[in-house]
Amino acid sequence: MQKTLFRRVRTTVDRVGLLANLRADFAASLVVFLIAVPLSVGIAVASGVPVELGLVTGIVGGLLTGLLPGSSMQVSGPAAGLTVLVYEAVREYGLRALGVLVLTAGLLQVAMGLLKLGRWFRAISVAVVQGMLAGIGIVLIAGQLYALADADAPAGALEKLGGLVTLLTDTLASADSLAALAVGVGTVAVLVLWPRWQWGARFVPAPLAAVALAMTAVGLLRLPVDRVRVRGLFDAIQPPWSGDFARLTEFGVLGTVLAFALIASAETLFSAAAVDRLHDGPRTDYNKELIAQGAGNTVCGVLGALPMTAVIVRSSANVHAGARTKASRVLHGVWLLVFATLLPWALELVPVAALAGVLVHAGWKLLPGRELGPLWRDHRGEVAVLVTTTVAIVVTNLFEGVLVGLLLAIVKAAWETSHVHIETTTTRDGRVRARVLGNANFLRLPRLLDELDALYRDGDRSGDRVGRGAERGMESGVELDLTGLRHMDRAVHTALSGWAERHGSLRDGDGNGDGEATGRVVAV
Repeated sequence: MQKTLFRRVRTTVDRVGLLANLRADFAASLVVFLIAVPLSVGIAVASGVPVELGLVTGIVGGLLTGLLPGSSMQVSGPAAGLTVLVYEAVREYGLRALGVLVLTAGLLQVAMGLLKLGRWFRAISVAVVQGMLAGIGIVLIAGQLYALADADAPAGALEKLGGLVTLLTDTLASADSLAALAVGVGTVAVLVLWPRWQWGARFVPAPLAAVALAMTAVGLLRLPVDRVRVRGLFDAIQPPWSGDFARLTEFGVLGTVLAFALIASAETLFSAAAVDRLHDGPRTDYNKELIAQGAGNTVCGVLGALPMTAVIVRSSANVHAGARTKASRVLHGVWLLVFATLLPWALELVPVAALAGVLVHAGWKLLPGRELGPLWRDHRGEVAVLVTTTVAIVVTNLFEGVLVGLLLAIVKAAWETSHVHIETTTTRDGRVRARVLGNANFLRLPRLLDELDALYRDGDRSGDRVGRGAERGMESGVELDLTGLRHMDRAVHTALSGWAERHGSLRDGDGNGDGEATGRVVAV
């Protein structure tokens, strides 16, 4: 009887938990869908391919990659970090070759996951991840400020930032641009204020409310603003032919495939590290996530669509919207498929400026805020890594910027772990014993040699140690003792050995000067 009652109670609890998860995932999927539409469209336009191909990649990222194991909160879609490479590849090899490039890169990713290479991306500095998020946020906001005014954005991040003054003057001189700006700014205002209305926020997500209000205002006031444009989804799909695979024999094509695979993998797994720090749920299995991304890119290649990665903007929005399981990312793919195929006219009612407002708000959330002050007071080196990564991403691109940040983080870690100091004692016969303690690598070598040179000069001037002691027949000099070092790299060993040979006093027991150097390395 008790067992039966316990099973009934447990079943009821499970059902309640399932319904609560489904409700949260349903709301989160709508938020991610609203962010996925402008991202997919914008990346497709920037890559020089039809808009529909970006939507196809988003659909595959939701329905296929979203179902596969790896990360539970990460959402996949068109790869922003590959925009320039895709544009150049399409211009060089043609749109039909895109499917072959993406398909082959996907198979390479699957192979990398099976070889368990994904785990090497787990060792990522927190400062690098924060810098990556800030860099993406700045680039995203800079690009979407143009969309707020229905203007065309320049290609590069620096060009976007440099053209903001011109954008402002052009917007103030155009009534249509001002109307679009009003819609975008109004959308951002709703996103900020809507959560304060607890009853409304409980039933309707802020992005959905903001876009719905923007659509209503544009429709009632008949504002002359741009709207999302979607043509036939299936007509844009161009699967590669068998003859297209012959392009893989070209050296340039193979290099592009390798670049696609490595950059897409790095962007995905860097994003996974960032997303794992945003929630308390299951951690990402890096190897399985790499396989899932490879499978998604393989299917995208078969369909002739854009390459995909995990997108930090969608993923962070998914977490912040309260998603609990992978159902949210799968449902976002369902909404993309339904609206792009059955209800394209519904998407065409959405103002581009409203979607730009949603993205500006999402990008703002990626920027570090209150945590910068305490971080500067306690860990200024971390702030340096964060800022350098952010600037590098803005100046170059996501992949190269993260590499710069990782390199700086490694140098910083090597510097902080190479604590080394010298303890000196003077023996009765006037000899100075210099004992080096700690961890010594090439980063600390200049300071270490300066201290030893100063020690030798002081001893020579004192008349009690190196120089004058020898004149009085005393066995004086500098004895370098390295037994206290826990680690010493080859550069330090070579330099200290050379220093001992140059500064040691040579004498034997009879004072003939042909004995062992007292400046010798005692132990290595």
